[in-house]
Parts: sequence; C-alpha cells; structure tokens
Amino acid sequence: MFYSKMKRLIDIILSLAGLIILSPVFILLSLAIKLESEGPVFFKQKRVAIHKTHFNILKFRTMRIDTPQDTPTHLLGNPDQYITKVGKFLRKTSLDELPQILNILAGQMSVIGPRPALWNQYDLIKERDKYGANDVKPGLTGWAQINGRDELPIAVKAKLDGEYVKRRSFGFDLKCFIGTFISVVKSDGVVEGGTGVIGEEAASKEETTK
Repeated sequence: MFYSKMKRLIDIILSLAGLIILSPVFILLSLAIKLESEGPVFFKQKRVAIHKTHFNILKFRTMRIDTPQDTPTHLLGNPDQYITKVGKFLRKTSLDELPQILNILAGQMSVIGPRPALWNQYDLIKERDKYGANDVKPGLTGWAQINGRDELPIAVKAKLDGEYVKRRSFGFDLKCFIGTFISVVKSDGVVEGGTGVIGEEAASKEETTK
C-alpha cells in the first residue's frame, strides 16, 4: 500500500518533469508528422487499464490514416506499407510512446508496469489473469519490454508481467527504468509485424534437448 502511494507520487513528478524537458521534442515531432502526411498528430487507441477497465492511450501517429483500426501491427500482414517515414523513425527510437506521459499524469498509466493490451487482445488479457497482471496499472515500459518486447509470444509476455507483479518494488522499478534506456539505444526486440521469435527459438531448442 505504501509503495503504491509512493509510486503514484513518482509518476506525477517524472511525468511533469518529462513534459517540461521534452516540450521542444514534442513540438519538433508534431511538425514532422504534420508535414509528411495528412491526419492528426496524436493517435488514440482503446486499451486495457487496471482491473480490465478501458482508457484511450496516446501515441504520436506513425501510420497513414487509412490503416485498419484496432489491429495489432503483427496482424496487418505487411505493416511497412502503412508506416510513414517519420513513423518508422519514431517506432525504432520508441519516441512514438512519448505522449503517454499525459496518460501517466492523468493516472491512467504508470511509468513502469505491464504494457496495456488492446481492448480486443482477449488471449493476452486472459493469460495475464493467471498472474494478476490485469490488477496493476499498465506502464509506459516494464519487465517484459526489456526482455524481448515485440519478439515475445503471448504466454511468455504474460508470465513476465506476472513476475513484475510479484517483484514490484522501488528497486525493481528502477531496474526496469534503467533497462529501458539500454533497450531503446540498442533497439532490442523491435520487430515490425513480428511476434514470438524468442519463444519459437526457445521452444525449438527445448524440443531438441528432449
């Protein structure tokens, strides 16, 4: 209970500081998005919040406005045809996630926590129920994010989210926070249109050892 209150205070401080420090970046990226393609600067999408409620997550728009809605990137078949040039840069550097600072400030998200699932990702939501991962605030980044990200299959991602719930503390959140910067610099786990690579390789190795 004490850490939950302290965590919210940390979220407020970090999100306010982030908005102030990164305001020039927000302006530059907004201009770049508007100059390249038609449509809004921000992209809103219905996501799952704590206790399986819903909220609209904010991102910098990285795709054309004719992209199918509420469809995970890996299910688009050929996502590259929809992603803009600016969008590709934003995704590679994870800068498209910056507007979620506003979601954190509003109390809908935390800096660290399981990444919020799409409202219709029923398989991931169901799998997270096994570990209590739907009963904590979703995060801008988290334990699963620094351990595979887009390459993780659903079962592994949900298990890592459950591990985060069990180990949640100031020290573990700090580990995730620092690990995120390392992952972003290295672009670890960023696979457009791909999912489950790590899990498939691990399963293949397990089969050969049996």
